Amino acid sequence: MKKLFTFLGCVAALGLTSCEPKMSGNPIFEGWYADPHAMIYGDTYWVYPTNSLAFHEQKSMDCFSSKDLVNWTRHEKVLTVDSIKWAKEAMWAPAALERDGKYYLIFGANNVPYGDPYGGIGIAVADNPAGPFSDHIGAPLISTIANNAQPIDQCLFVDDDGSTYMYYGGWGHCNVVKLSYDLKSVVEFEYNGVVYNEGGSINPDSVKFMEVTPRGYTEGSFIFKRNGKYYFMWSEGAFTNSSYNVAYAISDSPFGPFERIGAAILRNETVGNGAGHHSVVNVPGTDDWYFFYHRRPSMQAGPHDRVCCVEKMTFNEDGTINPVAVTAEGVEAREIK
Repeated sequence: MKKLFTFLGCVAALGLTSCEPKMSGNPIFEGWYADPHAMIYGDTYWVYPTNSLAFHEQKSMDCFSSKDLVNWTRHEKVLTVDSIKWAKEAMWAPAALERDGKYYLIFGANNVPYGDPYGGIGIAVADNPAGPFSDHIGAPLISTIANNAQPIDQCLFVDDDGSTYMYYGGWGHCNVVKLSYDLKSVVEFEYNGVVYNEGGSINPDSVKFMEVTPRGYTEGSFIFKRNGKYYFMWSEGAFTNSSYNVAYAISDSPFGPFERIGAAILRNETVGNGAGHHSVVNVPGTDDWYFFYHRRPSMQAGPHDRVCCVEKMTFNEDGTINPVAVTAEGVEAREIK
């Protein structure tokens, strides 16, 4: 798949009087990829996606980097099951974080039914955002079931006070947990001034797990903060068909409540369907926001025929999100100064 839009420049021979903008086009890079988690490290955009293959064939992860959102470099097999000894298959939906010069990927691996200790959410570390990543703790960070939330589809959020929270969950349930500074364990956290203790859960570690599931939640949680408000986002529907979509809520607290406001992305099945499992980045020092997501290129595409795309995301005066338009053009080139 080639980019639909390229830089045309100012070509006097064609009678152009101004430069055509350089556009990313959608998809932003070739190949079947899904669940893109975007980060900005320094002056570079990074995207960490799932290799969109049959479930049992997802045994490695690639990533992509760009200086301008238009030209992308592929970094192959930055994480593989060979470097995560407890993971046998189905590595997917990474989340990324930089801390103290180290780069972390938190990912799902294996398929964890109730009581299965051999899979869940793992964490890997590297000295470079392009890897190679190796196991950070030698075991899953979360492998048990709390509040009926499947341990998958995690995202990381560092609040203004330095607290690191992880939101995760499938099977229609979402939990928030607090991570230790070294990202090696789940720790107790305070809620309304007291140490949170849910009590009554089937999980003996439930004092560390809080359910924050909003109405309509399926999977794919993501959270960010803007103007003092917490924007919690998630995927609805089923990733295998056109019902997949992204919705959002706004709260004064990272613990919610998260009351569904509406859809965060508009359907456009003439361009692609099943748009969902996204992430959002903000260009530092600006109010420029970019919405990364996957979609299938046509109604005839198979469930794993997914591509990664990017759109601009804007806000209304009251802070609500203007639903993101699904386009073939993508976004204009944007360097980070």
